[in-house]
Amino acid sequence: MKYSYFPGCTLKNKAQDLDHYARISAEALGFELEEISEWQCCGGVYPLGTDEIATKLASVRALNDAKEKGQDLVTLCSACHHVIKRVNDDMKNVEDIRTRANNYMALDEPYEGETNVLHYLEVLRDVVGFDELKKKVTNPLKGKKIGAYYGCLLLRPGKIMAFDDPENPKILEDFIRAIGAEPVIYPYRNECCGGYISLKEEDMSKNMCRKIEESASGFGADMLITACPLCMYNLNKNNGGNLPVYYFTELLAEALGLKEEVKAQ
Repeated sequence: MKYSYFPGCTLKNKAQDLDHYARISAEALGFELEEISEWQCCGGVYPLGTDEIATKLASVRALNDAKEKGQDLVTLCSACHHVIKRVNDDMKNVEDIRTRANNYMALDEPYEGETNVLHYLEVLRDVVGFDELKKKVTNPLKGKKIGAYYGCLLLRPGKIMAFDDPENPKILEDFIRAIGAEPVIYPYRNECCGGYISLKEEDMSKNMCRKIEESASGFGADMLITACPLCMYNLNKNNGGNLPVYYFTELLAEALGLKEEVKAQ
């Protein structure tokens, strides 16, 4: 199975591990991530202005590229996934945005939201299957108690993202079980880390991150996993190193016996 793949900017610099581990794990699991050529930054934040078109066009280009190849579009970064999924919903359901975006881009054939947008975790759950993933694990992470940190962007708004139950998600916990570890369910796993306010309101973000860490530690977690580079940055910056944070793809590669191969690249 081949997917169009939108890595996003951060996965090319600060979050290279998230990307590298995902690619090599995908190959081992029998699917291919075909990076879209000449992709552009998604913008990082979904534009809330109803008349905002320009900042949505990069997402539309990526979506249309996948459509032309007849492929689903896979993302990894929580922010990229959030923006692209919501823009795709606009192109399906908001006539004014759809018309103006297509007029601007002058495509051979209008884009109307045809592409199916998937997060890498959804591929693991719905295509590979967690039972099948478990069979492919060669190095089960037994004894590790892992707290899943979802953050905001994968889950909300729930009806548009359609990723998991926004109040009681389980996809990451099921993933943790599949790689042989023990999931720790704690109250702050889908609370905000502070996001971009960490640039302006540092103390507020620090307080939010500490609550997440204390919640996870209090319920017995010895590490956290995430899919979001911004969450990774905020949590590592603000938790004082007391609770290590990893990308979920790193633990996936470790469980598949691929981690050293990735590090050697």
